[in-house]
This record gives sequence, C-alpha cells and structure tokens, in this order.
Amino acid sequence: MLRFKILASVIPLAVVALFACGELFAGARPCVAVADTSVQLTSLPWQAALHVSFTDDPKQATVRVQISDSAASADFAVIEDIDNAEAGACQTSASPQLVVISASPSAATPVIYLTPDGPADYRIFVSSKTFSARDAAALIVGAHGGPRHVQAASL
Repeated sequence: MLRFKILASVIPLAVVALFACGELFAGARPCVAVADTSVQLTSLPWQAALHVSFTDDPKQATVRVQISDSAASADFAVIEDIDNAEAGACQTSASPQLVVISASPSAATPVIYLTPDGPADYRIFVSSKTFSARDAAALIVGAHGGPRHVQAASL
C-alpha cells in the first residue's frame, strides 16, 4: 500500500514538471541569436509569443520566403551544423522569443509560402543536419516579427 501512495504522489509531480519545463525529452530546438535577443522554435503553442504557419498557395501567404541556391545570395544562411552544438550558442541575457509552427493558418499570424523563385520578402539558404527550410523560415520571420513587405508577398 505504501508503494501505491508513493507512486500516486510522484505522478502529479511528474506532470507538473512536464508542463513547467516544456517538454519531457526536449532536444535542442533550432535557435538563432539576433543582436541581444534570441529566437527559438518550440512545439508548445501556449509558450510561443509568435505563431507562424505555412501554405502551398501563394495567394494565402503574407510572407514569401525564397529558398536560395547559395549562402551568398541569402538574407539568412544555416550551413552544416557540427554534431554537438556549442552549449549556450543562443544564450542571451533575455529569455528567448519563442516561435511555434501552427498547423492551420490564421489571419492574425504570418502565413509563410516557401518558394524556389522570387519575388520574396526573405531569402534563406539551409544546409544543415538539424534545421529544415521550414525551421529557418519560421525563425527569420519570427526574428523580424512578421512580414516586411506584405504587398510583395501577394501575387
């Protein structure tokens, strides 16, 4: 009976710890440092300051992000990560701005259209083990707070 009581008291603590920490087995999340702040992806919508979504329809997009063929022509480049990311690479004095990729587009949040062609609000280049083009696009839009040129995003 004592074992059951101990187990019954540990389970609620584990649930509280899960919500307090964010995720049970969270690995390193894609993150970029911008000036004195950092922007990091999260999978927990209630923690995120900014929600972004993706669309396959350029007419629904508020932000167009072009996938560049070279780092030299990109506004934001992520080039082959090392196997063990440097501890604290995105650490700043302030807590990171969290961005989440939502499954459904909303009129109140940036809707990103990834394209290999221009025109585009941002250009990215990604050659990475941990970052995808979607991750990089979400981070650059999150770092800039949304669209720069909504008119350019509309076709």
